[in-house]
Amino acid sequence: MYRLVICLLLAALPLRAEEIGEVTTAWRLLGANHRIVVEAFDDPEVEGVSCFVSRARTGGITGSLGLAEDTSDASIACRQVGPISFDPDELDEGEEVFGQRASILFKRVQVVRFYDEDRNTLIYLTYSDRLIEGSPKNSISAVVIRDW
Repeated sequence: MYRLVICLLLAALPLRAEEIGEVTTAWRLLGANHRIVVEAFDDPEVEGVSCFVSRARTGGITGSLGLAEDTSDASIACRQVGPISFDPDELDEGEEVFGQRASILFKRVQVVRFYDEDRNTLIYLTYSDRLIEGSPKNSISAVVIRDW
């Protein structure tokens, strides 16, 4: 019974990306540097698709403390990395497949997925939103579903 509870709790946790690397864009004397981070994650509902997101991380003292607000700049590239397997009826249109905070309270970077059945293609959109006002900055990537 306790294993079932642990599994359900772990399934409810938000998807975390694996950090692949980073570059420094501005050096800071105190606190962390401004940087661009590259992260990877696998689509939790679509086997065989991985996405790579690059996004800005604000440095300085506030960045080190997790109090800074990251800019809305982000880019995404998703690729077929194996046989693609999913049930189209189980996918929610515009479902969030990845999300991470970009400020202490109000801003998040998100990746949502769409399925274009006519073109047999998965589309991934990354953008940031805020409680009050989001940003029109966005990036998309399309994965055409092919035999592996």
